[in-house]
Amino acid sequence: MSITKEDKQAIMKEYATHEGDTGSPEVQIAVLSKRIANLTEHFKTHKKDNHSRRGLLMMVAQRRKLLDYLRGKSEERYQTLIKRLGLRR
Repeated sequence: MSITKEDKQAIMKEYATHEGDTGSPEVQIAVLSKRIANLTEHFKTHKKDNHSRRGLLMMVAQRRKLLDYLRGKSEERYQTLIKRLGLRR
């Protein structure tokens, strides 16, 4: 269900705004999106896993907050990230 260390490093490298960037909103949103996608796949076979579903809902809420923050800071960065991740908005 969790993402591997290598996957996380690849995501950080792809979405980083500068060298060594691990905490920008773009990176955080991309990592959360990958974790959300993995959990969504998990729920296709484990429909009654309500404890993990709570974690999924918290991750979705956290991603939403980060997206709202990024939109307030820079509309251009927000639009670019939405397109790159393929999120509906």
